[in-house]
Amino acid sequence: MKFVKEDEEERRDYIFQKDEKTKFGARFIIIVLVILVAAVIASGIHFEWF
Repeated sequence: MKFVKEDEEERRDYIFQKDEKTKFGARFIIIVLVILVAAVIASGIHFEWF
């Protein structure tokens, strides 16, 4: 099984396809995770848990 499929490859056993939807989705998930981590740190500082 291949992890990333190129656009011109003809195969069905892959996890991610190298296209714009996948790139947008990966960027979106990373940004959301960074925002969540920042929110946890900010709430920890606000409630003096750290």
